[in-house]
Amino acid sequence: MERNAILSAASAYARDGALTDDLKRLVAHRSISQSEGLPEDLMRYLDEEMVPLLVGMGYKTDIFDNPREGGAPLLIASRIEGEDLPTVLTYGHGDVCNGEPGRWREGLDPFTLTIEDGKLFGRGTADNKIQHLINLKALEHVIKGRGALGFNSKIIIEMAEETGSYGLREFFSEQKQALAADVLIASDGPRLAADTPTMFMGSRGGLPFDLVVNLREGDHHSGNFGGLLADPVIILSHAIASIVDARGQIRIPEWRPTSLTNDIRRALKDLPPRRHDADWGEAELTPSERVFGWNSFAVLAISAGNIAAPQNAIASSARARCQLRFVVGTDVDDILPALRRHLDAHGFSMVEVLGLKEEPFRATRFSPDHPWVGFVERSIAASSGKPPHVLPNLAGSLPNDAFTDILGLPTIWVPHSHAECGQHGPNEHALLSIADEGIRVMTALFLDIADHASELRKTA
Repeated sequence: MERNAILSAASAYARDGALTDDLKRLVAHRSISQSEGLPEDLMRYLDEEMVPLLVGMGYKTDIFDNPREGGAPLLIASRIEGEDLPTVLTYGHGDVCNGEPGRWREGLDPFTLTIEDGKLFGRGTADNKIQHLINLKALEHVIKGRGALGFNSKIIIEMAEETGSYGLREFFSEQKQALAADVLIASDGPRLAADTPTMFMGSRGGLPFDLVVNLREGDHHSGNFGGLLADPVIILSHAIASIVDARGQIRIPEWRPTSLTNDIRRALKDLPPRRHDADWGEAELTPSERVFGWNSFAVLAISAGNIAAPQNAIASSARARCQLRFVVGTDVDDILPALRRHLDAHGFSMVEVLGLKEEPFRATRFSPDHPWVGFVERSIAASSGKPPHVLPNLAGSLPNDAFTDILGLPTIWVPHSHAECGQHGPNEHALLSIADEGIRVMTALFLDIADHASELRKTA
């Protein structure tokens, strides 16, 4: 009866408006870590929202300066109930991408929560404010319902995930003892299907970089100099076309992974269909293999001249912001050197390859055979009434390597968003239906961890 009462209270929190009230406050914080943001807004999110919530739940909280100059603050919270109990670490990021209000449809504002037909619109709704809110509130419902968690809990909230988790790895190295745990259970990224829970144990890596062609000072009249002066836009376009073919298949050998093994193919075989273009990506791979088991190259933005008011002139320079998403088995330290060798070999020595301030997210996978993975999978299946989709890794990128490589933890992610959420773009939104199921799933999982604490401690 106690368990049912706790789960009912958790569902009521999502269904009766309390969750949206809390989310409204979180979304109103302009906690942007990209170019539109202010450092004081990042700190305000921790001071005004996270600290009061966690202190009220009986956690000890500390806010730390980022170990790297210009980095965003980080928060560690802990609730230790017994040295003989397992310790669960969870994670969230309170920072968001640029709001870009001009790109949102009429009637929506990125920092005002708007509810329409079960959709919760606002910057950070899906990525990541509702996700860590659900997990923290699930912990709170267990504490309120039982008077204790029944296990130890540690929480890390960072404010720079959207800029590559700048400084996070140095911070983890400094705070290894404070963050020591038995497992990471956290939420980010999307479900594979909105109506079915998803688990993944790693993520694709991500490395942004710029390609630049800078030929001369100033633009030159296209009549007087057309046919005489090289066009940097055309050169850059051909350089990009040498990296991938017309359907986006990667042409750089070092960027083509060798880690799509038979066991990974089997894990991806029976996943539900995803929205995709049939004539895009690796022709010999299934859609699931393309997004979870392979590398992908993207041009995120490209600039030359003034598209809003084009002039009859040959541009002096052109720039493209590019990105490689990559799976385990790709040598992250050789990505840009391999690109440099490729461009030189194809006659594009004039194209500069520029790395960025943002740190790369390294690719990770964790064994699905680990006891914690099986435990979480069984708990989710029981509480939701359906087996979750279990993925070897997320298609997107997360700082998962900081947890696996520095803290040495098994990592399990249970996302509370969906693939069509619009994260990083206009009209970002979460689904109330996922929030309702998500908080029940997480509350049940934390109850299950408490009920099996002694056997789970032995798996450490």
